[in-house]
Amino acid sequence: MPRATKAAVTAHAKYNAKAYDRLYPFVPKGRKAEIQAAADAAGETLNEYIVKAIDERMERENHEG
Repeated sequence: MPRATKAAVTAHAKYNAKAYDRLYPFVPKGRKAEIQAAADAAGETLNEYIVKAIDERMERENHEG
């Protein structure tokens, strides 16, 4: 697969900065691997898995989303 050009990387980063908020959750050493394995088993990326877990909890607790 060809590597992205510098312009493409810059454009992608600019779009992400405009369209998304960033979260930086901290987990104990080794926990990331466990979460990643669960995401892999679910056929999801780590980000998809975490966001889905947050959305499901917010729905259970009747928070707006």
